[in-house]
Amino acid sequence: MPESELISLDVIAGRGPRIYAALRRAPGRKCAALIVHPSSNFFDHYLMDELPIRGVSLLALNTRYLNNDPHLIFEHIIDDVGAGVRYLREQGFDKIILLGNSGGASTVALYQAEAENLTISDTPAGDSVRLTAENLPPADGIALFGAHPGRSLLLLKWIDASVTDEDDPLSIDSSLDIFNPKNGPPFSRQFVSKIRRAQQERSAFITKRTLQRLKSLRTSPETSRDEAFIVHRTCADPRFFDLTLDPNDRKAGMVWGDPYRLNYGPRDIARFTTLTSWMSQWSLASRAHGPDCIARTNVPVLNLEFTADTNALPSDIAMWYDAAGDRQKFFRIKDATHFLINQPDIRCDVGEVIADWSLKL
Repeated sequence: MPESELISLDVIAGRGPRIYAALRRAPGRKCAALIVHPSSNFFDHYLMDELPIRGVSLLALNTRYLNNDPHLIFEHIIDDVGAGVRYLREQGFDKIILLGNSGGASTVALYQAEAENLTISDTPAGDSVRLTAENLPPADGIALFGAHPGRSLLLLKWIDASVTDEDDPLSIDSSLDIFNPKNGPPFSRQFVSKIRRAQQERSAFITKRTLQRLKSLRTSPETSRDEAFIVHRTCADPRFFDLTLDPNDRKAGMVWGDPYRLNYGPRDIARFTTLTSWMSQWSLASRAHGPDCIARTNVPVLNLEFTADTNALPSDIAMWYDAAGDRQKFFRIKDATHFLINQPDIRCDVGEVIADWSLKL
């Protein structure tokens, strides 16, 4: 297996920022894939071993927001992905596939939608962005696997509905507490419906407060145009414990550890954020709604459902399926977990399916 080439890229020539990527080549082939996550490092992604030996070169791209969720703005990430696609075109690859794994799925879907038809000129916080069609060359296909539909939609299902005071991390409405054994599991349909309504209301409340604070800050030139805040308790999806909800082959719990500890601990999704980042990535005003973006594209789609996934559940996969329609090939990968940890045979299978589909486009 050849070593990865480490690459640095100027996102926009002459005005940065600089981002970094790793390319592993499949000698003599003209098909390449690009894998990216909004904030995680995919340099050691399992497909870095699986795709090149099957004839597909792979570029793993880190965005400017590597390990920096609190400041992440999806409208800037679009330019970062564009730099990676441009680089692959310049290297002579005539077929480029965007790989959407986990949070990378909504990222590449948003990119391709804007590459095909550029619509964005600002962020949901009202800040202007300078995207240009020449810097966003479209890819030739999208492969989705372990794909949740987007950060705002993931948070909507995970945020703790029982919080009663955003400034008090221990405030609680026990009737909406999934960790209260009196409520289940199993959870009644009535209880789950109450949870989902309360989660929607909490997300909307944080967004309303965020917009009000942004407006207040921006009335005076002496004040900052942004500031940080904390979102307490963001790991409380009833599906973590009740496997009859959105059923698949998963085990109870979730991939990052004990949901209770994560929910009440200092580290979980959206825990630390800024006003502008909340609007772009966590609020329901976020443009990184993966299935909606896929519906705006015209390229072929490969859609893989991991049947033991705890993060991308059947209802999530169905959203992608409905959005892609008859442009897609759909496969279920039996017993596959979210990150395929300690599943070498399944990693091989996923690599083979993606490579075979890519080379036949």
